[in-house]
Amino acid sequence: MAGGPDREGELISVIVPVYNGQAYLENCIRSIENQTYKNLEIIIVNDGSKDKTADVCADLQKKYGNVRVLDTCDQGVSVARNAGLDDAVGTLVTFVDADDRLHPAMLRKLCDCMERTGSDMAGCRFFMWSDETQWARGVEAQTDEEETVTCDGDRYLRDFLLQGNSRCWSKLYRREVIGETRFRAGLTIGEDMLFVLQLLGRVGRITETAFEGYGYYQNPQGAINRPFTPRYMDQITCWELAKEEVRRTDESLDAQVSALCIMGIMLTAGKLAELSTAQRDKYEDCVTACRSKLKRIGKVRGVFGKLSAGYRLKAGVFLFFPHTYMHIYHFWRSRRHGDCQSDGRAG
Repeated sequence: MAGGPDREGELISVIVPVYNGQAYLENCIRSIENQTYKNLEIIIVNDGSKDKTADVCADLQKKYGNVRVLDTCDQGVSVARNAGLDDAVGTLVTFVDADDRLHPAMLRKLCDCMERTGSDMAGCRFFMWSDETQWARGVEAQTDEEETVTCDGDRYLRDFLLQGNSRCWSKLYRREVIGETRFRAGLTIGEDMLFVLQLLGRVGRITETAFEGYGYYQNPQGAINRPFTPRYMDQITCWELAKEEVRRTDESLDAQVSALCIMGIMLTAGKLAELSTAQRDKYEDCVTACRSKLKRIGKVRGVFGKLSAGYRLKAGVFLFFPHTYMHIYHFWRSRRHGDCQSDGRAG
């Protein structure tokens, strides 16, 4: 049985939420077990999977002595991660999505960063992969030489979170800093950004390393690649909540956070536009809500100056001619998708 007594350092709780992950969960867990840092407990939270994920979980629990399996009832990734947090006993915590994998040195790198800098949180970069060849290349490409930046929560907010590094995975957290902070139940897109944002007021130091230790799988069945459902509105809700949170501490960032909220609105509108006209008619209330939110947030002073020219154009067209925007975007995406398929067949 793996996961024997050869342990060192503080215990890290690795929380892995999974839903219908029978095809990739075992490889994910193997990448965690293969870490050069060995003092780990792995908490798999099976969120009501309908496939054979439960069987895979049972096999993994038998194979590895440091694996525990919890069950939730298809309540979403936030509830699943919260269940893992409630059960974790490690002094350090990290999150791994079940279709992703870790470079063998990732947790040791992050743990060393925290020890060396006295940080409460450490993060690394990620690389994307979609097949075994790309995964192997991503692992081999990493070196021991990488830059690190250590900062406080205020600087992290400005220079990292609001610049796109808002993910909860690829990071290691001191559990006492997390405390009773939890992911917002019911939110499935943007929930990790809110979680990290809530922690920033409690951390002393945060270190980010350029080491690309997290392997992000470009899953064609992943949430971001699925057709529109009302859950896509979550990313707007999350940025609206973030806007309120940031405004309480630093009003000077209002325009920047509002711009990110507009980007979330336009990304959601784009997902709606990809639907057929008949499908889109079923979500007319979502189209209306997107436009209403854009109109309100667009009144924030300086917000459009924080957007790229492309986003300013798209937001302007959608604001004044929403249905025209939808038809144009749908036509453009259809043509682009068709061209990609043609290129694939030609290859």
